[in-house]
Amino acid sequence: MGEILVGTASWTDKTLLASGWYPESVRTAEQRLDYYSRQFPLVEVDATYYAPPAEPTARLWAERTPGDFVFNIKAFSLLTGHPTKVSALYKDLRPETDKKNIYPDALSPQAYEDVWTRFLSALDPLVAAGKLGAILFQFPPWFTIKRANKEYLKEVRSRCSPLRVAVELRNSTWFDGDNQAETMEFLRRHDLPYVVVDMPQGHRSSVPPVVAATSDLAVVRFHGHSDKWDSRDIYERFGYEYSARELKKWAPKLRELAGEAGTTHVLMNNCYSDYAQRNASTLLDLLAD
Repeated sequence: MGEILVGTASWTDKTLLASGWYPESVRTAEQRLDYYSRQFPLVEVDATYYAPPAEPTARLWAERTPGDFVFNIKAFSLLTGHPTKVSALYKDLRPETDKKNIYPDALSPQAYEDVWTRFLSALDPLVAAGKLGAILFQFPPWFTIKRANKEYLKEVRSRCSPLRVAVELRNSTWFDGDNQAETMEFLRRHDLPYVVVDMPQGHRSSVPPVVAATSDLAVVRFHGHSDKWDSRDIYERFGYEYSARELKKWAPKLRELAGEAGTTHVLMNNCYSDYAQRNASTLLDLLAD
């Protein structure tokens, strides 16, 4: 069985800081990351979706964590086709527009290339320290199964190589009927790690929890099962605490998945209060047993 790393999708969320999970003596950003990295071997950085990372920040992350600690980095929204705030772009690459949000086609070809280059180069300190696990490409609900989108998945892998990427699909067409087998085969053929998701069903962005590995890296993200999944309030969407019984059912599935991959990353994305941290600790105990 391959190695299983368990972590959460945040260590700085304001509701986490208010929850009391961190000891009273842990007050600074440096202390928080140090404390977190002594509890878990893995973390996902979601802030990089909203604004591209700065290399000095990545260097501090590398310096403030143990040698075997792993960071997964969520890809900048522009690179996954999501609407992106103009103010989030590098200042010299911002187009002249009255719009608050733009898509990739609003940039010149060279500016778009520069976004890719700067985003990836900012991760160099993590790469040099051997601490970059994967870059998470979470695609929007309108990213359907079609040839152009498959070509873009191949382009993403090529642009990021030799860095690892992980692909989270959020449109059910990738999994409808025979499409599921086709999707898995495509990802395996192009060595693209598939992100297993556990999430509420019956919504526009819902996909089934297909537990499978398509590369030597497997990734699982737990989004919770909030009954307010359609809310624009992220704390209502992700404010769900898994029961020990729910997680116990997942433990054998995760072990089975780890039997298909060299490394499996398990991330609790139910980031409200200390739900994710407590659930991650429970999973660690279950997997240890």
